Amino acid sequence: MARPSEFLTGVERTFGEDEIIVSKTDARGIITYANEVFLRVAQYTEAEIIGQPHNCIRHPAMPRCVFKLLWDTVQAGKEIFAYVVNRAKSGDHYWVFAHVTPTFGPHGEITGYHSNRRYPDRDIVTKIEGIYQLLLDEEKKYPQCKEQMAASTAVLMNLLKSQGMSYMEFIFSLCSDSDGKHADEASLKQSEALCANA
Repeated sequence: MARPSEFLTGVERTFGEDEIIVSKTDARGIITYANEVFLRVAQYTEAEIIGQPHNCIRHPAMPRCVFKLLWDTVQAGKEIFAYVVNRAKSGDHYWVFAHVTPTFGPHGEITGYHSNRRYPDRDIVTKIEGIYQLLLDEEKKYPQCKEQMAASTAVLMNLLKSQGMSYMEFIFSLCSDSDGKHADEASLKQSEALCANA
């Protein structure tokens, strides 16, 4: 399947607050599993999406540095939480609160990745949109991808430094400032465990 056009409709798609979008990939980021919620929201059939790179749903409003941070973290064998805006097949978009974890083989090697995405807190999305726009504006100042990545990463790291927090601490500080919908990391993992066999 060819990478979708960058055509965007500006229309936001949503899903139930009690639903979880689930996908799994191999170690290269190729999709090996997508649940029904993923297929419905992203507007793909199973036949269309299985075997495709996960970045086929990447939205241009996602800063490069956030994806690099996410990818670097899971490749290092660690989990990460992040607010992500994805692009559906039609050009619509949808926001998610993503929890991405590496999957390990019998000898401790990374064999793939598992992503659970929950319905995001709208107040936090508003905050994140402002931060992402700041990062995107910085990226637009440079013509080359590597320069864009370096520049926006520097802005993000300076933001975290000013807050005295790691990226994960910053994300959960936003959650604690909201109405508590996401509660905390432990309760998130507990609810996601219900989907572990999806």
